[in-house]
Amino acid sequence: MAQITSKELSSLSDLMSAEQLLVTKYQDYACQTDDPVLKTRYERMAAQHQQHFDMLYTNLK
Repeated sequence: MAQITSKELSSLSDLMSAEQLLVTKYQDYACQTDDPVLKTRYERMAAQHQQHFDMLYTNLK
């Protein structure tokens, strides 16, 4: 694998932090709502952002 620059690493770190924050927010929203439709939507969004995070992490290996 080609080495990445410190700027690229910093950008990846920022992206991963943003994705992790979105996962946490959507999980919190899902816990706070009593509406089953919203709960499902928030859980899906959390899962989608977790996939984004995992994909970024996998590409760093």
